[in-house]
Amino acid sequence: MTSYRAAAYAAHRGGSARHIMDNTMPTTSDLPQASGSTEESILPEIDRPTLSLKLANFTAVVIPFAGLVVAIVLLWHIAFSWLYLAILLGMYLATATGVAVGFHRLFTHRSFKTSKPVVAILAVLGSMAVEGPVLRWVATHRRHHQYSDQESDPHSPHGHGTGLWNTMRGIWHSHVGWLFEPEIEGLDRYIVDLRKDKLVCWMSKHFTLWVLLGLLIPTVLGGLITMSWTGALLGFIWGGPVRVCLFHHVTWSINSVCHIWGTKPYNTHDHSRNNAIMGVVALGEGWHNNHHAFPTSARHGLRWWQLDVSYMIIWTMSKVGLIQAVRIPTKDRLTAKRMK
Repeated sequence: MTSYRAAAYAAHRGGSARHIMDNTMPTTSDLPQASGSTEESILPEIDRPTLSLKLANFTAVVIPFAGLVVAIVLLWHIAFSWLYLAILLGMYLATATGVAVGFHRLFTHRSFKTSKPVVAILAVLGSMAVEGPVLRWVATHRRHHQYSDQESDPHSPHGHGTGLWNTMRGIWHSHVGWLFEPEIEGLDRYIVDLRKDKLVCWMSKHFTLWVLLGLLIPTVLGGLITMSWTGALLGFIWGGPVRVCLFHHVTWSINSVCHIWGTKPYNTHDHSRNNAIMGVVALGEGWHNNHHAFPTSARHGLRWWQLDVSYMIIWTMSKVGLIQAVRIPTKDRLTAKRMK
């Protein structure tokens, strides 16, 4: 933690409580509450995103995507084809659904209820994204909401100081650097409710098994469809490591891009932004300001034109009886939270 960021937080700590967003966590007494938490708090005086911060973030996000596109073009009909594109996209959509619908909207925010078989499937798909066991993922994300863009936020791009070097440090920290920092102590207090769920605990404990399954599936598909070892190898490469890297980059971009670039239609105590591009590629997760304003909402794309594939999946599953008690904010709540 930089001294700049700590000072910004300390300057306001005396006059405000640590903030837990409205309905950030499931409404149960078992969940941890930050000491002195209230429904409102003051965001530390962190400057709005500067031009240098935006440019650095734009460069860091776009270059890897451009590199992947160039690689696909150069390898077309050599080590890439429509088959491997289908495997890449299929595995991406499956694991992204596991994270967005399962890890995020179900396990973290309890935005709907479902049966144990669906819980297990979503836990497996989310684990195949290789972003960590479900319990750790949920604990980290709940902490992010509690301290969003404040001192103890695990991955905020803000509050790292001014100047080019500190700007780059902030981008690196929010995008991927936070993964290499010492483990945060006390994360278990964020998942007291999930610790009581034997199925979720079992799924989390066997995280490595689901990761291996996520690598085996594209390998087997590539091998069986082409009936060759080369096909199996290419299926593994594109549906395994490449797919994992691509989805990780998209997920990390939510941490960085969606706290820097975009619009802020709703009043929140952080710098969360709606970003249309991330809204599409992250299956609706990019409507980040909407989400921080209404954390327990199963729908992040709150306007008709805000594409939210994850909510479309949730809506469809609810219509066939696989999902119940879907939570969506009322019109009155939407109006009350809109920026004046």
